[in-house]
Amino acid sequence: MQFVLVSGLSGSGKSIALAVLEDAGYYCVDNIPVKLLPETLAQLEQTGTVQAAVSVDARSGSSLEEVPLHIDALRRRGIEVRVLFLDTKNDTLIKRFSETRRRHPLARGERTLEEALAIERELLAPLAEIGHRIDTSDLSPNTLRNWIKDLLGTSDARLTLLLESFGFKQGIPLDADLVFDVRCLPNPHYDPRLRPLTGRDRDVVAFLEREPQVEKMFRDILAFAESWLPAYERDNRSYFAIAIGCTGGQHRSVYLVERIAAHFRQTRSVLVRHRQLPA
Repeated sequence: MQFVLVSGLSGSGKSIALAVLEDAGYYCVDNIPVKLLPETLAQLEQTGTVQAAVSVDARSGSSLEEVPLHIDALRRRGIEVRVLFLDTKNDTLIKRFSETRRRHPLARGERTLEEALAIERELLAPLAEIGHRIDTSDLSPNTLRNWIKDLLGTSDARLTLLLESFGFKQGIPLDADLVFDVRCLPNPHYDPRLRPLTGRDRDVVAFLEREPQVEKMFRDILAFAESWLPAYERDNRSYFAIAIGCTGGQHRSVYLVERIAAHFRQTRSVLVRHRQLPA
């Protein structure tokens, strides 16, 4: 059986993730109590279900601490398990709840939304630690759907490397395992001819390839990643996200992500994301 566990903060996009999984042929169960997880999967196995997905959230309370143990038990039985954890910045969640006028499930009595979010993050910490985190703060629903489809299309047998560019103006992505700051490199933005282009365009590539500092940064990031990725693989990681940021996320970070991705595609499963470029 292939099994996907979906979790994350309220308002982060779990319903969208489950809809994508259902469209992909998974038998989906929304908001299952953690204590019923082993029994539910056993029932699905008996009925011959080969792809299943469930979502759990903070309403399971302290029993969320048991999830890593359940996941380990499932893997020992030969079940292919993936854990997706959807994360979002607090200011974005507050705006979403304000726009939809929905009540946070933990906002009871005189508890504020900020307090409810803090409690929710604490309860979900065991899942955030073991799951592949997707920061949905700046993602449209359609982009989130596409990213989840990309993840479903990767093999779980080896570590999948995710390379993402971003702009520091929008903040560091929550789902990054490693972050490299390349704002110190020469910036094509100051050339009016290059300003509207991106790090994937030939003229920007030519500009950056002429700069020795850019080449050194590329070699240093590549050497660090090649040196340490095997250690993360031995730690049974399924996904590993390296984020590279420049000021606007349009030129330098995009160029370096594309170059590093091209290198690792020769030996690894690689996904590329450019957070500040149009989907």
